[in-house]
Amino acid sequence: MESRLDILRGIELFYAYSNRLPSLRSVNGGVEMRLFKALTLTACAAISLAIPAAAQRNVEPGQPAHPAARTALPAIIHAGHLIVEPGKPVMANATLVTVDGKVRSIEEGFRSAAELGLPPDAQLIDLSSKWVLPGFMDLHVHVTGSGIAEHYPGLRLREEDAFFALNGYTNALATLMAGFTTIRDLGAPNAAIFSLRDAIDYGVVPGPHIIAAGEGISPTNGHGDSHGMKRAFLDAEPHDNVCDGADDCRRATRAAIKYGADVIKVHVTGGVLDPSDAGTEQQFTDEELTAIADAAHSMGRKVTTHAHGKGGIDAAVRAGYDSIEHGMWADEESLQLMKQRGTYLIPTVWPITWVGDTPEKVLRGPMKDINPASLNKLLKLGDQPKKLVRMAIEIGTPIALGTDSGIAPHGTNAQEMVEYVEAGMTPVEALKTATVNAADAAGLKDRGTLAPGMVADVIALDGDPTADINAVSSVSFVMRDGIVFKRDGAEVKE
Repeated sequence: MESRLDILRGIELFYAYSNRLPSLRSVNGGVEMRLFKALTLTACAAISLAIPAAAQRNVEPGQPAHPAARTALPAIIHAGHLIVEPGKPVMANATLVTVDGKVRSIEEGFRSAAELGLPPDAQLIDLSSKWVLPGFMDLHVHVTGSGIAEHYPGLRLREEDAFFALNGYTNALATLMAGFTTIRDLGAPNAAIFSLRDAIDYGVVPGPHIIAAGEGISPTNGHGDSHGMKRAFLDAEPHDNVCDGADDCRRATRAAIKYGADVIKVHVTGGVLDPSDAGTEQQFTDEELTAIADAAHSMGRKVTTHAHGKGGIDAAVRAGYDSIEHGMWADEESLQLMKQRGTYLIPTVWPITWVGDTPEKVLRGPMKDINPASLNKLLKLGDQPKKLVRMAIEIGTPIALGTDSGIAPHGTNAQEMVEYVEAGMTPVEALKTATVNAADAAGLKDRGTLAPGMVADVIALDGDPTADINAVSSVSFVMRDGIVFKRDGAEVKE
């Protein structure tokens, strides 16, 4: 239809133009003009009739539809070696059935859809040559930082929080591909991490389930406050997470929960990598610590704390904190107290190996050029985290896996289990830190094991992690909430 209209418009233009040509109007009284127009009309009509009319469009309302989030389909997993929970007997040639994102049943032998009462088109996943186990969990990451953004200094001063949410997506995906189906983010801009968490939950982007703290609670000039800038910049930074005095700290904790925090992260002591020269000992008072813990627990949140110095560690344990992050300078008394109270240690050893566990390695490593105050603290730290883990293993202090990823690259999280084995754990004990122990420390009752009713977070390894812990880095399959995100070693995008 449009082609015919184009021809008619062309004829109209031709008439308008040809009437202006004196040579055709004046010859033989205009006979040539009349003949020329007649021939042209005949040719145009033939061409017009030869072009078929376009088919009538028939568009149904609402078509095409907007894309929808991926949903969990019924799945039958044939597992050559099934570890339903580290420490329990490994099942050989077992079938794991998932429906609606949950584990429905675990059967001996390889069962078919008909035998299981499932529709014939239920997806069959052949992992008969793999080691299948619950998805790993990392209880200490900073997913919106580092990654590609690590190569561009000063971004916090130039970019909005949306930039860090997008950067966090790439890091979260790398973490998911490494077999970590749940992570706990313990320090990021609120708008960035809460938006990323929700986008993953809604299925807008792929990633692990995120338990988010947002910006950790800090005293003025503490590890979670701003440092090292001119006064105008320091005053311009938001300080909703900074508090002084018990009442103010209750307010800050309640506000953090109001604005989206799933867990409360506290900075009890100074830190190594902030540019402050205020040291790494206790900076919140005992009264402030108790007020934060009481406020968090009264609103159903776990409370965990960054803590390096012994005084701060012991004060947080006495105040009822659920876990201690890092715990670098804890001594035997501290670890015994944690064992008695059931307080988890989340030791973050792998980043120390990555940065350098001796002064010589640090000075030729990736952080050799950081600010002088941080470099001095880092050089004093040395291999203390490794000594700490060895002592905690001997004492029996409960340990859950955390990596502080964002220091070491995202996606290398499983190296933390290798560190634990080198410190004296058995491979099975190390696997527990990333599954059942992590679930217990985070208060997650629906994951950490594979049993009927549990979340269908399932991974597969190419080798036996109970014999060689290095197999934890050979992740070839990832299912989160019953949705397959990695298969045959490659990301599944739809």
